[in-house]
Amino acid sequence: MSYQVLARKWRPRDFAAVVGQGHVLKALVNALDSDRLHHAYLFTGTRGVGKTTLARVFAKALNCEQGVSSTPCGSCSACMEIDEGRFVDLIEVDAASRTKVEETRDLLDNVPYAPTRARYKVYLIDEVHMFSNHSFNALLKTLEEPPPHVKFLLATTDPKKLPVTILSRCLQFNLTRLSASQLAAHLEHVLDAENVPYDTAALTLIAQAAAGSVRDALSLLDQAIAHGGGRVDAGEAATMLGTIDQGRILDLAEILAGGNGKALLEEARGLAAFVPDYSQVLAELLSVLRRVAVVHALEGEVGDVESDTRVIELAGRMAADECQLFYQIALQGRRDLEMAPDPETGFEMVLLRMLAFRPAAPPATTDRSGARPARSVQAPAPAAAAAVAEPEAVSSAAGETTVAANGGDRSESVAAPSPTDENDGNADWTRLVDVLELAGLARELARNSALAARRDAVFELVIAPQFEKLAQRRHVETLEAALGAQIGTPARVNVTIAERDDLRTPSEQRNDEAAARQQAAEAIIADDPLVKNLQNTFDATIENVSAR
Repeated sequence: MSYQVLARKWRPRDFAAVVGQGHVLKALVNALDSDRLHHAYLFTGTRGVGKTTLARVFAKALNCEQGVSSTPCGSCSACMEIDEGRFVDLIEVDAASRTKVEETRDLLDNVPYAPTRARYKVYLIDEVHMFSNHSFNALLKTLEEPPPHVKFLLATTDPKKLPVTILSRCLQFNLTRLSASQLAAHLEHVLDAENVPYDTAALTLIAQAAAGSVRDALSLLDQAIAHGGGRVDAGEAATMLGTIDQGRILDLAEILAGGNGKALLEEARGLAAFVPDYSQVLAELLSVLRRVAVVHALEGEVGDVESDTRVIELAGRMAADECQLFYQIALQGRRDLEMAPDPETGFEMVLLRMLAFRPAAPPATTDRSGARPARSVQAPAPAAAAAVAEPEAVSSAAGETTVAANGGDRSESVAAPSPTDENDGNADWTRLVDVLELAGLARELARNSALAARRDAVFELVIAPQFEKLAQRRHVETLEAALGAQIGTPARVNVTIAERDDLRTPSEQRNDEAAARQQAAEAIIADDPLVKNLQNTFDATIENVSAR
């Protein structure tokens, strides 16, 4: 007997064998068991999720010689002939090859006649969206008021192309893609029944490549068995699918986090030896970045959803804003990959673009992976935070700092905060922040922090709880580097998360200045004689005053 492919051999022959689609099965089973049957059903969904299969099982349930029920016997002549595709009263039509209206009319001419031997005459029209407009018009009246012995089962991968007049005459069921875990479990069941040895990791790879399609998963499984010589091996499956080991993807992400361009290119060109599908490589990189973002979001509660220590360590090296930027660039680059001169150079440009748009970072010693040593944000305990506010701590910061402006052509004296005049100290901190070479979130950290004290090159900053996300160690390191370059000696920044009603941040001071200018402008306009004359004469009002 000739070999039968797994996708055909393992096609479900009853509702119990269908993988997933519980929301559809529940409705069909209840309708059959309660004898509440509609005359037209529409099954929609992507390829290989079971549209035609469900329609055939439904036809068996309608015409089983044991009676209409959700559990056809499978052994009567009607059930067996439907399984073998030779049941005379199940008319299967491929709409893609019968698009002409004349063919549709010929098909519908036999609708009024009773079934030859079955309980119902069932019309199964696959890819119904391929019908022409004239064919749909010919189908409309029959679909709305068919004879009681006729049932229509329609299937399509693109329901948006169906006229609303057709949709309104059908009960519509949307079949969803299966998850990778569902597919892997189904493949494991199939291989156990077929007595084929396998690696669990290989089934995961195949399930992910199938993208939710059961038929695609079984076809790939057939290919993997042939490729592995009767065994489904993880390495052979990865070679067949053109996928890269997850460890190499993590290596790539770690180098990205470190910002080492040379190491990044070396790693990217090392991947070329595997002749990978670069679109799939970017997809796997996107998956890693998503896991890193989840670790960032959950902070200390990652144990429940992420157990890979390398991913957790990577989250410690990669800032949250970097992760989001890399994800967006990889997503855009994957879409644009086909427009590159060739996939390899397109992939390299995506990685280089990530480095080019990466937020500026202070120079640091890097290892082969390009990862910088982790540095925690200095956040004093409540007792230490209270000590920062003590006059003794503040008085130790007395002194002056020379701040170079406009490339060093001129300088101005910026006084450190003194215990007797905190407002002057805050103003000096604001002027210092204005001349620092900062960008992005590091600049926002400086602008939204108040200077509580300064001891030589140690800056004690206080930031409100609503800006806590800005106090990531990467942004603190960037601020330290900018301050060190400005004062000529390595600087250290300690950030305390606390309310500070008595201290003003540079951002708040700038807002106060802008409000004062606005009030002054409004007062000048309101006191202008011409304006007052217009108000008195025409009952005019002053609106949208802007101080520039």
